[in-house]
Amino acid sequence: MTEDILISTEGGAGRLSLNRPKAIHALNLDMVHAMTDALVAWKDDADVQTVLIDHSEGRGFCAGGDIAFLRNSALTDDGVSGRRFFHDEYRLNHLLFTYAKPVVAFMDGITMGGGVGISLPARYRVATENTRLAMPETGIGLFPDVGGGWYLSRLEGRVGPFLALTGARLDGAECLALGLATHYLPADKLTEAKARIAEHPDRIGGILGELSVTPPEAKIAAQIPLINRLFASDRLEDIFAALEADDGEWAAKELAALRTKSPQTCKVALRQLADSLDLPDFAANMAMEYRIGSRVLTRPDFAEGVRAVIVEKDNAPQWNPATPEGVGDDLIATIFAPLPAEEEWKPLA
Repeated sequence: MTEDILISTEGGAGRLSLNRPKAIHALNLDMVHAMTDALVAWKDDADVQTVLIDHSEGRGFCAGGDIAFLRNSALTDDGVSGRRFFHDEYRLNHLLFTYAKPVVAFMDGITMGGGVGISLPARYRVATENTRLAMPETGIGLFPDVGGGWYLSRLEGRVGPFLALTGARLDGAECLALGLATHYLPADKLTEAKARIAEHPDRIGGILGELSVTPPEAKIAAQIPLINRLFASDRLEDIFAALEADDGEWAAKELAALRTKSPQTCKVALRQLADSLDLPDFAANMAMEYRIGSRVLTRPDFAEGVRAVIVEKDNAPQWNPATPEGVGDDLIATIFAPLPAEEEWKPLA
């Protein structure tokens, strides 16, 4: 059992508390396996009526996956161990999405990447004044995985493509307004909420409703008309052109952000979200994302993006291809192509 996650039962609740505060609780493979094993064990445990997912201490719920591990895999073992991480992490995401018992995720603080993957499948998703949710993967040559294709594509208007491309951060009020969170609680009420849910697991909705407060104004609401107009196309070149043609301050800010992202994985994200809307279920979405992840992991942009943003922190990645025009349809098609049958992702039996 890993010490990076604390697993316990309290009253009628099973509790999974992320416990890597120095890494803002970023998920490693041991944590993924421990969470999966606990959820499987609790499925048929009549004493566990609900599952709570939170973090033990520190300023964030979960900053993502173990990016250093994934980069090392790309550089040293041709992505073999990285693909195993994606495979098993996606099984955890799918297990949570299809879990028969209610899951409550407390998205208090930074909730990014892998943190989104273990919170958005939950039936109850609690945001606070500390919540900062984002899918910033295109900035390191990755894409919004862990189910991002499913969740983002189903948001209002063109908000999903906007978030996928720019990695924009949402606060708790914005998460609630967009439906990414189901409740907005003050952070100082979370301990009470967890204790009451453990005592009365049949009253989760009522307890969260009683402790909820009216959030501040959701700033993104005023920007949705702009987002819908400027991010209207599924062609990255069209989005650049629309932003460049707009003389507003907001467009200039988002254009500057977009210019820092990997053109390759921006194009991947646009197709990922469009394709996800046509998929029959979440398992099919995860199979698609595993195909993408298997290919993108070992393409040049990922190792380079992590070097520039996380390792050396010069924030000057040299993307390859360097421009949207340089990313051809053939390259994108190879990234989305089916894997050999024995390598395709499948959910837990």
